[in-house]
Amino acid sequence: MHAWPASEVPALPGQGRDLRIHDTATGGRVTSTPGPVARLYVCGITPYDATHLGHAATYNAFDLVQRVWLDTKRQVHYIQNVTDIDDPLLERAATTGEEWAALAERETALFREDMTALRMLPPQHFVGAVETIPRIVPLVERLRDAGAAYELDGDVYFSVAADPHFGEVSGLDAGTMRTLSAERGGDPDRPGKKNPLDPMLWMAARDGEPSWDGGSLGRGRPGWHIECVAIALDHLGMGFDVQGGGSDLAFPHHEMGASHAQALTGEHPFARTYVHAGMVALDGEKMSKSKGNLVFVSALRRDGVDPAAIRLSLLAHHYRSDWEYTDGVLQEAEQRLARWRSAVSRPDGPPADGVLAEIREALADDLDAPAALAAVDRWAAAQAAAGGTDTAAPGLVSRAVDALLGVAL
Repeated sequence: MHAWPASEVPALPGQGRDLRIHDTATGGRVTSTPGPVARLYVCGITPYDATHLGHAATYNAFDLVQRVWLDTKRQVHYIQNVTDIDDPLLERAATTGEEWAALAERETALFREDMTALRMLPPQHFVGAVETIPRIVPLVERLRDAGAAYELDGDVYFSVAADPHFGEVSGLDAGTMRTLSAERGGDPDRPGKKNPLDPMLWMAARDGEPSWDGGSLGRGRPGWHIECVAIALDHLGMGFDVQGGGSDLAFPHHEMGASHAQALTGEHPFARTYVHAGMVALDGEKMSKSKGNLVFVSALRRDGVDPAAIRLSLLAHHYRSDWEYTDGVLQEAEQRLARWRSAVSRPDGPPADGVLAEIREALADDLDAPAALAAVDRWAAAQAAAGGTDTAAPGLVSRAVDALLGVAL
């Protein structure tokens, strides 16, 4: 599976600061100090519908992580998956009468278009679940043979008791975990499981559903969490720098993935830092495909909205905050974009070295994009009020906004 094309990241004078970012596992901020190559894994879409603003907000957050790392003169090795086989995809295909693989392919292509328009930096490896099945099967067999997994009516479950670190990612109590498991794709009430929280690793073939050769596991398809583990271990190894996704992935997805990997390798941790983006709401409820309360990036683009304004509407909110989308949010972003473009279109302006420093400082401080926008707002306001004589300033602001915030002026 191929990713989308990369937009050029302009070079900036000097160098940015190391990123301090909130780690879900510790509940506080940590300084991310990767080696020369920073390693990032972000959980991708299940392609049964188009990219909505909740998705875009999540990928925007981890695009900022990459841009901060790049500004510290590091390379970034970024991996993203596509869950191109899962129950919601099959359910949508059955509802619409479309072949499930065609649905997944079409929506993945639209996702690529949206990411390109929003100037999200692409992953080096964009990997589907289906193509990963030959790697997943031996991992499940290893877990089963080591006693970390067991069979139940042909299905294979992971035993959370096999990982002494289980629970450290989300920090939740067992009751909350059980509730969230039922809400987020688990089956805690299935009879015969050793622990209600044990997640499925391999689902035996069901009538009328696609299945693949599972070796000694029999025909079937993989569980959700083991997919990301196989991809991350293949491309990043243990102890990579950041595992990212929306806040609804902390449990069960990231918790279970960490335990799978730790039980497989005997090493800890799976990821050094767990970073989660907040949820975007519409009409008072979190945007979700199940509720149908979605604002699609592609629909906004079709309506003529500048993708740079869409991105500014995301940047106006701190990545960890939950916020509600309204038409006013987009209108404010469009007005900001117009002010900024007007300001950088002039041949000179107020000195901008301080603006670059403020943007860098804000983003290094737990990706405080609203503070970065405020810094550019102040420069644009000074430009509109009195202008200046620094001929390099408009170009420097334009390059800084592009390189660090991903907005082309």
